[in-house]
Amino acid sequence: MSTSALLVATAPLAAALAALIAAFLTGFDQSTPVPAEVGTRFYGFFLDHYPLYAFAIVYALVRVIAAAVAPGPSAVLRRVLGAAVGLAAILGLSLHPTFGGLVLRGGFMTGGMAFLNQVPMMAAYAFGAAVAASALGFAMGLGVLIAGQPAREPASRLRRFGRSLGTLFSRFLALWYALAVLGFARTIGLGPWPRRPLDSSDVALVAACLVVAFLPHVLISALRADRSASAAG
Repeated sequence: MSTSALLVATAPLAAALAALIAAFLTGFDQSTPVPAEVGTRFYGFFLDHYPLYAFAIVYALVRVIAAAVAPGPSAVLRRVLGAAVGLAAILGLSLHPTFGGLVLRGGFMTGGMAFLNQVPMMAAYAFGAAVAASALGFAMGLGVLIAGQPAREPASRLRRFGRSLGTLFSRFLALWYALAVLGFARTIGLGPWPRRPLDSSDVALVAACLVVAFLPHVLISALRADRSASAAG
């Protein structure tokens, strides 16, 4: 596997872990002074119940940036446009009107309605995670699709289409799994952050959650990037 493919694939997870370490070292929590508008937008139900989605946002943002700067035939204008569209879509769907945006609200409403209609709790949770993954994946994938132009593989058009469809589906499954894992953070023992600062046990737990959650997506991205690099070479 090429070094560039590995860097592009692992950069989002590394950024999410770096954001976690920064939050720990600075003691960032709900009492940290921030502008009133920022506090109103971030602190609330969804941050209390799904705090690790904050790191999923970091992951998604850096994924788009990594695709925009990755080696490849894409023109500079296309890279800039893709990054701008992707970042705006991720932030808009994740933070409007407040933290969680349409991503978590759509997932929460879908899961809640399914549960109210006699669907077992775990199945309802899975439905909700799928909707959330669809929204976040759309925003992230749109930016990556515009910014990154993979080298054309030496194969028939039908075969390339099949591979692209398979990659798209596998990435969706990986993102679905990731958001489902992150949603269990409180259940498996995460403390009340951001109501109080992270402690060392919280950091270890969150770091493990992030690695377990995003590793499948990282591996899929790495394989796809390496395949494109090989085709270009």
